[in-house]
Amino acid sequence: MRLRPGSRLLIAALVLAALVLGGRLLPFRDGIDAFGRWLQGLGPTGYALFIAAYALVTVLMMPAVLVTIAGGYFFGLSTGVALVSAGATLGAALAFLIARHLARERVEKYAAASPRYAAIDAAVGKKGWPIVFLLRLSPIVPFVLSNYFYGLTAIRFWPYVLASWIGMLPLTFLYVSFGVAGREAAVPSAGPAAAWKWGLLAVGALVTLAATVYAGKVVRGALEESTPASSRRSGSR
Repeated sequence: MRLRPGSRLLIAALVLAALVLGGRLLPFRDGIDAFGRWLQGLGPTGYALFIAAYALVTVLMMPAVLVTIAGGYFFGLSTGVALVSAGATLGAALAFLIARHLARERVEKYAAASPRYAAIDAAVGKKGWPIVFLLRLSPIVPFVLSNYFYGLTAIRFWPYVLASWIGMLPLTFLYVSFGVAGREAAVPSAGPAAAWKWGLLAVGALVTLAATVYAGKVVRGALEESTPASSRRSGSR
């Protein structure tokens, strides 16, 4: 399922609103909490199940942002970021390997119709892992789709995995924060601890958004440098 960057932010905002309204108005809040407690109660097994589920969602090209928000809702900020990061990296690695070794022809046919992929391919061939890192910082290309695209480029596997893991952390923090904020808003609390937590989430979200916007500008410039003028004209039509 392809989602534009703006669509993913809109989905995240809608999910956050649904969590808040659901927690305050609907009767299934106890069931959600019970599921979260059960998952956390499994300990390492629960963590492994979440990571595996995230990787599967990624490979199947489903909206992984929803699972990211769920990670923050069920596990909190630090644990949620760790689990989502592990699941997203595992899923990205598996999709990369599938494209490179098992489904190359199918992915190539899909990529051939995308001028944006041609730009990414040229940029990765010219600059290697730094462009993958910048693309992960900026959601210019949909996460679940780009994993397969990268499998067709010249980048080696382990530099790709490392660049993806580090580059995905800021957006992971942002979307996990949405889940944490949804849980906090559904069960409002007062006091200095609550104010400090909301302040931390707000600052983190703003910093991440600023980094994402800046990375987007850098990536666009890098892609334009690596793409012939004829390709840019055809992609703008």
